[in-house]
Amino acid sequence: QVQLVESGGGLVQPGGSLRLSCAASGSIARVYFMGWYRQSPGKERELVARISSNDNTNYADSVKGRFTISRDNAKKTVYLQMNNLKPEDTAVYYCNIQATMTWGQSLDSWGQGTQVTVSA
Repeated sequence: QVQLVESGGGLVQPGGSLRLSCAASGSIARVYFMGWYRQSPGKERELVARISSNDNTNYADSVKGRFTISRDNAKKTVYLQMNNLKPEDTAVYYCNIQATMTWGQSLDSWGQGTQVTVSA
């Protein structure tokens, strides 16, 4: 089994910053992608940013230049630095991992979500 433990969400004023962390644990042989998605009420879950095993990154257009994703392969941890936050960034942020388990099974797993609220 794999566990994803997220932290770092909260309430911040517009223009502020937050840093999300997501640590994976379990019998993971190899991690391919780790990423962050978000979902706000009435909307579908959307990709925010993701990073590959060789550090290639993808960002949603709405966060380019404001958010930075990074990872620590040894710790199986992914981070999302969010700067210049806007009210429209308010959502539940979910961590995602795509990996292979030690016994060869493919894994596509989600964290429990962490609330980010941007409000004055």
